[in-house]
Amino acid sequence: MKQYLKNTWIALYTIFVGMKVTFKHLFEPAVTIQYPDVKPPLPERARNRLHVNIDDCIGCNQCMRACPADCIDIETVRAVPGDEVGTTSGGQKKSLWVTKFNIDIAKCCFCQLCVFPCPTECIYMTDVYEYSEYKRDNLVYQFSALTPEEVTEKKEKFEVFMAEKEAAKLAAAKAKAEAAAKAAAEKKQAETKKAEPKKEDSNDSKENKTEQ
Repeated sequence: MKQYLKNTWIALYTIFVGMKVTFKHLFEPAVTIQYPDVKPPLPERARNRLHVNIDDCIGCNQCMRACPADCIDIETVRAVPGDEVGTTSGGQKKSLWVTKFNIDIAKCCFCQLCVFPCPTECIYMTDVYEYSEYKRDNLVYQFSALTPEEVTEKKEKFEVFMAEKEAAKLAAAKAKAEAAAKAAAEKKQAETKKAEPKKEDSNDSKENKTEQ
């Protein structure tokens, strides 16, 4: 009987201790954030989703080379004479078309190493941390402003320009070789004509000696 009463007292005591904590919080202001309607403030230097201002990108590939996770994929095409690629917000003239600028955020380790080497500061960390997806492919963000048709057009235009440039280079080399060959032939012909009178003089001297 004594043990039964002791056990009952211990049970009631533990209940009172637990309820003491509960009653204490009943009369204190609530601190629960009603997420997602209310979001917690982020630290000033929080590292979250990357964003690229493609208008300021010059296609230097500095961020891609600095990325340790290899999550940035960039492709560029050089602009041909007559193309207006534009300028950055800092006034720097662009000479490359950025045909592809993809970031696989599923691979990103949020180290921010890609941000610092960018000369135009076009890539930076944002405060966006909600980007869950059902498919992994949806985590590959594409920042290029060109459509697939425009990309094909830029590539074909550059290939035609390079082909014309190579043809002009070959034509110039051929013309130079022909000019050099012509000059050598003319020089050889001049030397031959110059040597002919000496040969005639030597023949005359031999005839004079014979007559004597």
